[in-house]
Amino acid sequence: MPEGGWPVIVFVRGSTFHEQNVTDYSNYFVRIAEQGYVVAALKYRHSDIAPFPAQMQDCKTAVRFMHKNAERFHCNKDRIALWGDSSGGHTVLMAGFTGNRAPDTDAYAEESAEANAIVDWHGPTDFAKMNFYPSSQNHSDPQCPEGVVIGGVDVLEHPDLNARASPMTYLSADMPTPSTLIMHGGRDQLVPFNQSCRLYATLKALGKDVTFYKLDNACHACYGFRSARALRLVFDWLSDRL
Repeated sequence: MPEGGWPVIVFVRGSTFHEQNVTDYSNYFVRIAEQGYVVAALKYRHSDIAPFPAQMQDCKTAVRFMHKNAERFHCNKDRIALWGDSSGGHTVLMAGFTGNRAPDTDAYAEESAEANAIVDWHGPTDFAKMNFYPSSQNHSDPQCPEGVVIGGVDVLEHPDLNARASPMTYLSADMPTPSTLIMHGGRDQLVPFNQSCRLYATLKALGKDVTFYKLDNACHACYGFRSARALRLVFDWLSDRL
C-alpha cells in the first residue's frame, strides 16, 4: 500500500439518467483496481424517482463517504478522482465543478466533497444544444432522458432548468476547478461530439487544466472505450494528477 493509502476513483456508470446496473461495469472496476486504485461504484437516485440535482448530490455524498471512511478502506482522502461515462459523465462534471458549493446536500456535511480530478467520457454538457447536432435521439422531448432528469419538461422551453443542469454554468476563471480529462467518440450516435467540444473550449478559455482526446472511430460507450488504449490514456493522465 502506498504511503497515505490508495488513491480513490468514484465511478458513475452511464444509464441515460435512469436506473443503473452497476455490476455490469465490473470489468472496468477490476481493470481500474489492478492499477492501484480503490473503486467506489456509485448507484445514484435515478431520474424516474428523483430529478436533477439528486444524481450529482449523490455523487458528492459518495465522495464524502470515502473521506469519512478513508481509514476503513485504506485509501487516501486527498487523492480522489471522479470518473463517469454518458449521464455518469454529466454527473461527475456537475459534482466536480461545484464541490462544496450548491446544489449541495447535508449528507456527511462535515466532510469535503472536493475532488482532485474528473474523467468525463462522452457526457452531455448542455442539454439545450444537443438537438442542433446529429443524433439518433430527440433530446428536447419531455420523455427524453434530458427532459425527464430536469423534471419531465421540454428542454428547449425551459432554459432556466437547462442552465441549472449545465456543468458550464458553474465555471469561472477565479473559481478552482479540478483537472479535467474529456474523451469522446468521433462517431458517437447519441451524445453529439460537439457537447465535449463546447466544454473543452470553455475550460480552455478560463485557463483550466483540461485535456481532450477524440477516439476517431468510437461510438457511444463502445468500439474503443473498452480498449486497453483508452484506459491507458486515462491512467497515464491520472498518474500526473493524483
